[in-house]
Amino acid sequence: MQTELEAKFINIDKAAIRDRLKKLGAKLVAPERLMRRRNYDYPDLRLEKERAGWIRVRDEGNKITLAYKQLDNRGLHGTKEVMVNVDNFDTTCQLLEAIGLKQKSYQETKRESWQLAGADIEIDEWPWIPPFLEIEAPDEPTLKSLAEKLGFDFKKALHGSAEIVYQQYYKVTDADVDHWPSMIFSPVPEDLMAKKL
Repeated sequence: MQTELEAKFINIDKAAIRDRLKKLGAKLVAPERLMRRRNYDYPDLRLEKERAGWIRVRDEGNKITLAYKQLDNRGLHGTKEVMVNVDNFDTTCQLLEAIGLKQKSYQETKRESWQLAGADIEIDEWPWIPPFLEIEAPDEPTLKSLAEKLGFDFKKALHGSAEIVYQQYYKVTDADVDHWPSMIFSPVPEDLMAKKL
């Protein structure tokens, strides 16, 4: 499995980030688009329990991917991933269900994709939280350099899946976020609003 070298920075101003990216010579790869994903595990949640893992099918608007993801820890080198491109979101989900996997959650997000210095830079927007920036780079020096050039303090970077971002705004655990059956752009659910920090 590959290690994902990525960092997330919260509370961003999307327009300001776009301006900085343009000034640095970044290339806009895909404008903001709606993405959807379904996350899967066995009925007994063995991937989650034994490996902190899950299987994801993601329609990125310009491609569809199938991935196994594993969160070993919340450090820079803690997220592992194996990913392949597939050609049909619904059929891939049907395949996973046919072999006995169960859908854990359905999620919709918005993403704008840029590239600079061999790194993928994503302006992400998830339901019920402010937008954030994710930088995924081929190596640690590039990751830290790009964060600095974009005006971020790398010591404040968050690492891992989106659960860590939700925990900056709500009193929730990884398991709480992982088991929300649906995350779509709608008003904040009352039970979640009650957990606002």
